[in-house]
Amino acid sequence: MASLKELKGRINSVKSTQKITKAKQMVAAAKLRKAQAAAESARPYAARLAEVMGSLASKITVSENSPKLLAGTGSDQVHLLVVANSDKGLCGAFNSNIVRAARAKAKELEAQGKTVLFYLIGRKGRAVIKREYPKQIVHMFDTTGVREAGFNEAEQVADELVAMYDQGKFDIAHLFYAKFRSALVQEPTSQQIIPVPAPAAGAVKGGDAVTEYEPEEEEILAALLPRYLKTQIFGALLENAASEQGASMTAMDNATRNAGDLINKLTIQYNRSRQAAITTELVEIIAGAEAL
Repeated sequence: MASLKELKGRINSVKSTQKITKAKQMVAAAKLRKAQAAAESARPYAARLAEVMGSLASKITVSENSPKLLAGTGSDQVHLLVVANSDKGLCGAFNSNIVRAARAKAKELEAQGKTVLFYLIGRKGRAVIKREYPKQIVHMFDTTGVREAGFNEAEQVADELVAMYDQGKFDIAHLFYAKFRSALVQEPTSQQIIPVPAPAAGAVKGGDAVTEYEPEEEEILAALLPRYLKTQIFGALLENAASEQGASMTAMDNATRNAGDLINKLTIQYNRSRQAAITTELVEIIAGAEAL
């Protein structure tokens, strides 16, 4: 049984940990408001750009002369999985859920006889993928030097992906990130970003409207496709940032509550041990007095 000194030390240690988790929870809550506002503000632009892209794509016949980002390579053998994680921990299962979704997709593709490669963004989550796919990681994009990943980082990632695509290193790229729903719910999401998927029939709003484009649709598409790719990656980074803070706030709130429960249990154990020690001392005193 632990001594009174050991129990008191454990109580003080858990109280110190509780202060840290409480502070981290408050910081995450403050950051969440800003990150959530940024993610929600970017959604209408991304949605409208997707509509414009869909409208343009629906007016042309995709062929080998079309922009490569739309037409593809003509093959689907090599798949690149772009996995976006955070650089910091203490955010529950946020990173592991994204990695789990990417690993499930990799196993599915490998079962179909496809070649799978990885492009990793962020520091967390690397260890699992490096352990399971050590020779299939083509690049690890480092974001530890920036306070908040933004459009500059999305632009760098997009440029690197396009360069790799032009060099024929992969045929299809899938982006994995966590879509922010609420502080309690962050949904692991996968979407194909290269080649840009053509819109489904009837999915384009205003498809019956007569719209004339100047210059030609294919020329506009060639200019918009890289911007569309950057926008999708930028949106994913914003969604990840909001999801990370939401997951961190929830995890630290749970940790603070658990620390409080543990402190109560240890305090009860300490009081019982102290009471038993006092009772033992009283019995010894009384027994000594009676012996005299």
